[in-house]
Amino acid sequence: MNALRELQTQAGASFADAGHPPLDFANAEIAWQAALNAVAVGDRSHWPLIAVKGEDRQQFLHNQTTNDIKALQPGESCEAVFVNSTGRTLDLATIYATDDALLVLSSPNPVQNLRDWLDRYLFPMDRVELVDLSTEWVCLSLLGPASGALLAEFGVKVEEWGDRQHSQVELTDTTLRLATGNGLGLAGYTLFVPAEQAAAVWALLKQAGAVPLGERVWQQLRVRQGRPAVGHELLTDYNPLEAGLWRSISFTKGCYIGQETIARLNTYKGVKQRLWGVQLSAAAEPGTIIMQAENKIGVLTSAIATPEGWLGLAYVKTKAAEAGSEIQVGEVEGKLVAAPYLTHEYYEPEKTI
Repeated sequence: MNALRELQTQAGASFADAGHPPLDFANAEIAWQAALNAVAVGDRSHWPLIAVKGEDRQQFLHNQTTNDIKALQPGESCEAVFVNSTGRTLDLATIYATDDALLVLSSPNPVQNLRDWLDRYLFPMDRVELVDLSTEWVCLSLLGPASGALLAEFGVKVEEWGDRQHSQVELTDTTLRLATGNGLGLAGYTLFVPAEQAAAVWALLKQAGAVPLGERVWQQLRVRQGRPAVGHELLTDYNPLEAGLWRSISFTKGCYIGQETIARLNTYKGVKQRLWGVQLSAAAEPGTIIMQAENKIGVLTSAIATPEGWLGLAYVKTKAAEAGSEIQVGEVEGKLVAAPYLTHEYYEPEKTI
């Protein structure tokens, strides 16, 4: 990690603190455009990675999350939500099935360490082992429509990969795990790189044309896309249906923690609010009440200045909201917009392998 940080510093990186990836590379506009129209590389080394091992790993994780983990085959992945006993959101994770483990990439800055939370539900007879891989592997993301072409320069062919696929690949002298998707719903890929090779791989990607992207631009893109974040949209005040995470939920898998509440909300159309993107006319603070015709209809949860203007995310009452609705966010005017990352109806994923 020291070698990676040194390379990033040489590339113009600034850091908020020593424990986090670059905040900025003094290239915000260029990185934004690269992520949307070319290719950028983001550092997600602060996203916790856990390996769930043992013969009972699929059944165990199946019982703790909203998605159908038992259906995952090696080489497949899915998103899943960890919820409490009342169906309220704790974390959003991506789960990758390998031949001998389930790799769980959870959200950065967690309220509670996910490994500790899972350990609470392990019984002595469970043949399950939880291994924290966060210091052994570094997660990098390629973002942008030219990501596949960049990988092809190294002989990695991904043209026919499905949207839930991952595999071990060789990138010059490094064996790493490559997965479709990058955590933002943009075109691109996620790379899990051995920590001792992270600097070399980051340098290769940069030399091949990937524009370094800091955490500030990542947050701009997160809000633009609508990916909910811990501490903002992923709170125990809300459930995953309200958070627009329907693609992360199986309604046929059977029992899991919080399942009864989520099933009841779906069956009886009980979702009273939902997460929306917001176009803002000026800066606004998260936590600001949203009004419409003198009625309180929601609350702003994220807001950030971007090259497309001020953008935000907000939970808004279902009956009061539709795309294009004009709203008042404190003293700031706003308009509700659909966020690409979010879904608000039942989603049936296609098999990819």
